[in-house]
Amino acid sequence: MPSEGRFAALAGRALLAAWLLGSGPLAAAAPPVLGAEAGRPRLGQPLPPAQAGSLSVYPDGRGLPPGRGSVAEGRALYAQHCASCHGAEGEGQAQGLNGGRLVGRAPLALRPGAERTIGNHWPQASTLFDYIRRAMPLQAPGSLPPEAVYALSAWLLHANGLLPEDAVLDAARLAALKLPANARFIRHPD
Repeated sequence: MPSEGRFAALAGRALLAAWLLGSGPLAAAAPPVLGAEAGRPRLGQPLPPAQAGSLSVYPDGRGLPPGRGSVAEGRALYAQHCASCHGAEGEGQAQGLNGGRLVGRAPLALRPGAERTIGNHWPQASTLFDYIRRAMPLQAPGSLPPEAVYALSAWLLHANGLLPEDAVLDAARLAALKLPANARFIRHPD
């Protein structure tokens, strides 16, 4: 452990460096545009106002787009778009290298160390749809049409034992589904 004198000297140098870089003469010399933009992350792109209302999917199913997809269609799409990260059957990859486990129904309360999956943690099927639609596949988020997202949702729900093999999902059926973990979530009053 460094002596108190050495620690004080290091702390003093750190404060001086922070002052010089953040609020001292170097910061004052920076162009004002840099200072104004520094507080905002440079991520994404502006959303056209007409599109803003069409992107939100609520837990009760409001905002789900028209379309439909079957378990069988979803199985083929999963193999094409998802298996490379999440495993052939949704089991996840070794040592969490990529995409987590998607399939598993063991209640978390009975297995405290269990991984959270669609079958044991997600509260609504509409949340699953919304997440796939916005964030997947990893290399091209938001690129799947609604029919593909319905089909992938159907296959994943089937793989978790929540839909029969011949199921077809559309907005009404997806909104009506209540997943096993639904009761563990507290609703925020609107």
